[in-house]
Amino acid sequence: MRPRENCLYIGIGGHVVAVNPTTGEEIWRSKLRSSTFVTVQVAGDAVLAGAAGELFCLDAVTGTIRWRNRLKGLGMGLVAFGGSSEVGVAAAMAAAAAAGAAAATSAATAST
Repeated sequence: MRPRENCLYIGIGGHVVAVNPTTGEEIWRSKLRSSTFVTVQVAGDAVLAGAAGELFCLDAVTGTIRWRNRLKGLGMGLVAFGGSSEVGVAAAMAAAAAAGAAAATSAATAST
């Protein structure tokens, strides 16, 4: 199964659920937190989800949690995703990774 084409991803009751949009059949379900609200954004082969102030990245095909970020110091509120473009989210993730790599290189150079 390919992500996005055969799945509708929803956030509900502390879970992310993949549903077949044609039949309504549940494909997978992943428990995130004991939270009522879960926000969801799909980016390529990843499903980004926010629950109780924490950010999760799930595999779009299996629902396996790839990573999580507790977003320390930001509270337990809703996580909102900006934009509706998958390309925009992927570009933002790439820019954040590049900025982190540049900062690490700069710090290593400064310490020598």
